[in-house]
Amino acid sequence: MPFDVHAVRAQIPALKSGSARFDAPGGTQTPQPVIDAIVDALANPLAVRGTQNEGERNAEAIVAGARSALADLLGAEPRGIVFGRSSTQLTYDLSRTLAKDWGPGDEVVVSRLDHDSNIRPWIQAAEAVGATVRWAEFDPATAELTPGHVAAVLGERTRLVAVTGASNLVGTRPDLPAIAGLVHRAGALLHVDAVHYTAHAAVDLTAVGADFLVCSPYKFLGPHMGVLASRPELLETLRPDKLLPSTDAIPERLELGTLPYELLAAARAAVDFIASLAPGTGGTRRERLLAAFEEIEAHEDALRARIETGLAALDGITVHSRAALRTPTLLLTFPGRSAALASRYLAEHGVDAPAGSFYALEASRHLGLGDGGGLRIGLAPYSSAEDADRLLDALAAFLTAHPADA
Repeated sequence: MPFDVHAVRAQIPALKSGSARFDAPGGTQTPQPVIDAIVDALANPLAVRGTQNEGERNAEAIVAGARSALADLLGAEPRGIVFGRSSTQLTYDLSRTLAKDWGPGDEVVVSRLDHDSNIRPWIQAAEAVGATVRWAEFDPATAELTPGHVAAVLGERTRLVAVTGASNLVGTRPDLPAIAGLVHRAGALLHVDAVHYTAHAAVDLTAVGADFLVCSPYKFLGPHMGVLASRPELLETLRPDKLLPSTDAIPERLELGTLPYELLAAARAAVDFIASLAPGTGGTRRERLLAAFEEIEAHEDALRARIETGLAALDGITVHSRAALRTPTLLLTFPGRSAALASRYLAEHGVDAPAGSFYALEASRHLGLGDGGGLRIGLAPYSSAEDADRLLDALAAFLTAHPADA
């Protein structure tokens, strides 16, 4: 049975606005079951986690349910799931904690392809303790970050490598297992920014070889928050700054303050919503998630191909998303025309596709696009063929309405 995108769209109230939305890399629209989960959590008794009363038990159940759901999504263990305000906050917290064991002579590797949230925290943590930062470059002609690019900057004093699972700017998906093998043979840890990756493909913490991996549920139909996944035994070795009375248990040791129960309930609902997209009804949640992502990838890749074919027929557009393996994310520029102008024109015609560098500042500069970046087209499970055609028609109209250098 083909992927039923219209059934998915029917469960997302925001799509009733009528816009064709290509802004999913910045945050997806929210299905009704996720909205309902927030309401249900807040409509019932809640208290600090415990077992003495209904509010305490509700809170405890929400946290446990969310950890289990995110563990299923990421191929991790529930005790290895840490919640935070955002993936940026979690990465900053982790970088400061790990840097306690770094010093002069130690090295940290960051990637030119990454979102700044997987660059700046590591640079600042290294600078604070006198460690050295080395850069893994990528090929601007192909937008590929290869294992060779990483190997070129690994050394015997490398302590950590930070790399993206998928570029939020151009969609490139590096070969994580190969990179992980190089990193671990060098005796270093691998931190993967999977914020963009998790929205489009099944993630397996062990298979990709990540020691730490972060994602953000609002990029895959959920609420605004962050998630860190790791092995429980690795988390046990970390000594983050924390309040004296707070628990030393894992994973709570790394979570600051009371968790946002309503958002955790929504995160679980988002995972369950994705699992519900699997064909059939059998299997564990993890098995249904794997099947669902096969359907999602096929649907999104077909739409990406439809858009790419249409773009190839239009003069005056440069596509910078060229990697062999990539997410359904396209970065466009318009020689002689402003990407920001294109974005405004599309918005006026009911097509939402933002322009910018989207915090991937180093990648944008390395591509020769400066800080301005380009127009980003990002697909989601609710993107439709009708949306794709509206986009192509609007781009064609923009090129006609705004001649180059006019």
